[in-house]
Amino acid sequence: MKAVTWHGKRDVRVEDVPDPRIEEPTDAIVRITSTGICGSDLHLYEVLGPFMGEGDILGHEPMGIVEEVGSGVTDIKPGDRVVVPFNISCGHCFMCDQGLQSQCETTQVTEKGKGGALFGYTKLYGQVPGGQAEYLRVPQAHYGPVKVPEGPPDERFVYLSDVVPTAWQAVEYAAIPDGGSVVVFGLGPIGQMCCRIARQRGAGQVIGVDLVPERLALAGRYGVTTIDARAEKDVPGAVREMTSGRGSDSVIDAVGMEAHGAPLGKLTHQMVGLLPDTIAATLMEKGGVDRLAVLHQAIATVRRGGTISLSGVYGGMLDPLPMMELFDKQIQLRMGQANVRRWIDDVLPLVSDDADPLGVVDLATHKLPLEDAPRAYRMFQQKQDGAIKILLQPSA
Repeated sequence: MKAVTWHGKRDVRVEDVPDPRIEEPTDAIVRITSTGICGSDLHLYEVLGPFMGEGDILGHEPMGIVEEVGSGVTDIKPGDRVVVPFNISCGHCFMCDQGLQSQCETTQVTEKGKGGALFGYTKLYGQVPGGQAEYLRVPQAHYGPVKVPEGPPDERFVYLSDVVPTAWQAVEYAAIPDGGSVVVFGLGPIGQMCCRIARQRGAGQVIGVDLVPERLALAGRYGVTTIDARAEKDVPGAVREMTSGRGSDSVIDAVGMEAHGAPLGKLTHQMVGLLPDTIAATLMEKGGVDRLAVLHQAIATVRRGGTISLSGVYGGMLDPLPMMELFDKQIQLRMGQANVRRWIDDVLPLVSDDADPLGVVDLATHKLPLEDAPRAYRMFQQKQDGAIKILLQPSA
């Protein structure tokens, strides 16, 4: 089969690899019809190379048609149309019972000290082949895959794999008061959906911050008040002017470790990238530093007693944080990988609604053949051609 494989920094290729097969009774094989490129994939493309292996198959936002199931899988069958969450979780351990599927004790990568395994996402999370491919082996398929109806186009459902549940959890964790205010830093796919979900759930004022014109324009179409970070040098001050001088009730950081405007963090990433992988991996695991410009902006922007929700991925072990400010302002901070299965009952009715209240149909700016993946990664990483969300469509 064809698959998108990693071969180094900014080097992804579409290659022939062996077809997946059933290995455990709880496995399924899914023929992929659509699969997204996520902002988290760009971390692999740019920063997290020391944790990748040559030829690793990328991708964690797939959906498709079930081709085969193991003997322990009874809830889905060949021919079913399914979305595959990016978490690999069992559904019956202590953590899954708590709604913390991202921490699944059955698939935890304990030798790396990490949570539950993820599709297509480094040695730290199990090095499980990902979904940017013609076919995908799905472990824990007795629980993970989500059946969706036939008929509507893939873009109605594919975001159940990551984007919509991640944004839903980010808004949930942000604890926005009814009619209150929220600032969303970063208007990529997750940030766009955070804004839409916040409005749908009753936020009175949604403010989006970014520096890409196309992203600002898209958010504006959904009733978001936008701040262009290129033109506004004091974003926290601008937000205070909009919120009675206090700052916003809640802030969502949908950017993460590769924020613009963080020269020290960027230099650190570049220096680590020059080291041999084994040394670089150890250094990043024990002493990594993120680009924290957006997180510092979030702390300055939220009002006293407010809440910050982090959905952007951070990976530093020695990140300096302004603890005095966090403590003095009595800020609450919540974060973590989305527990996809926890939120499916909340979000499936919204994406199934023909009225499309979350605007999932217009989120993808590009739908490209799988063979165009190298160009798609470059386009997305360099923010070219108005790329906000790219879906790859295998031809199998």
